Amino acid sequence: MQAEQVIIIGAGPCGLAAAIELQSIGISPLIIEKRNVVHSISQYPTYMHFFSSPELLEIGGITFTTANDKPSRVEALSYYRNVALRHHVRINAYEAVTAIRPQLDGSFELDSHDRYGELKQYHSAAVIVATGYFDHPNELGIPGENTDKVTHFFREAHPYTGMNVAIIGGSNSAIDAALELERAGAHVTVIYRGERYSSSIKPWVRPIFESLVTKGRIQMRLASRVIEIKPHAVVISHGETGEQEELRNDFVLALTGFHPDRGFLSSFGVTMEEEGYPTFNDDTMESNVPGIYLAGVVASRRQANEIFIESGRFHGRKIAAHLQQKGITGIPVQQ
Repeated sequence: MQAEQVIIIGAGPCGLAAAIELQSIGISPLIIEKRNVVHSISQYPTYMHFFSSPELLEIGGITFTTANDKPSRVEALSYYRNVALRHHVRINAYEAVTAIRPQLDGSFELDSHDRYGELKQYHSAAVIVATGYFDHPNELGIPGENTDKVTHFFREAHPYTGMNVAIIGGSNSAIDAALELERAGAHVTVIYRGERYSSSIKPWVRPIFESLVTKGRIQMRLASRVIEIKPHAVVISHGETGEQEELRNDFVLALTGFHPDRGFLSSFGVTMEEEGYPTFNDDTMESNVPGIYLAGVVASRRQANEIFIESGRFHGRKIAAHLQQKGITGIPVQQ
């Protein structure tokens, strides 16, 4: 069993930031990441630009430069992997933590499996969970949702050229996808349960989107929801009346957001609030299980993805300060 002072689960921006903060107090944490470094960002739409300006995404004291007002996905991937390399962050990529077992002395034993299925075991004084949401989309719970015409992720528009595409959702991700799809020649209908446009839509994007809706180049269904997905159509229910409409359809993008892996968190004792978010102390980022900390989007509650980096990059600072109070600073874990 490999002994570590602190193990961080997840090599996203906030997991990396936490690792660098711990390095500053003499701890060299091990990050265990089930896929690649900043995997969630690598899954973002190919041509996406962040809402945030680059200085609000910086970690580790390294300047984030961009040729644009807002950094792109490609620039972010380059930035974060270079931060990890320059700070010599220890990362076991393509290794998934499958179990965390609290011990009587307050430490933890962890099981993980690498990409070949080989079991690895660790002992750690503390664990930081920085796993994000991206692997756990909010499902609709309607007939047809699990067919291959439905996806909860949008990468790029080209495959949908000439197709009838229904987008479920009204957030920035839905609006950005609609604009890109329209430019690629798709026939787009956005279906949103809100009675008006979401207030979270980027202010420089909303006028463009509204103009295309007014011109009929994008169809918009407000106060509506999809109640069934058929092979060649979607069925929409409108407003309080429940009046139904059936639209011809080839593909559905259910961009309805994501949630933390509640089952994984609950398996080692982290409780969930009524709203479905894990319990933690805002001042220390420690969960209800002493020694288990949360960092990044897993602790963002209802914040948008861009905002979780802006605020979540500082979670590691709170955790490092609390570990110092506990006396965990550069002291090897004893087995």
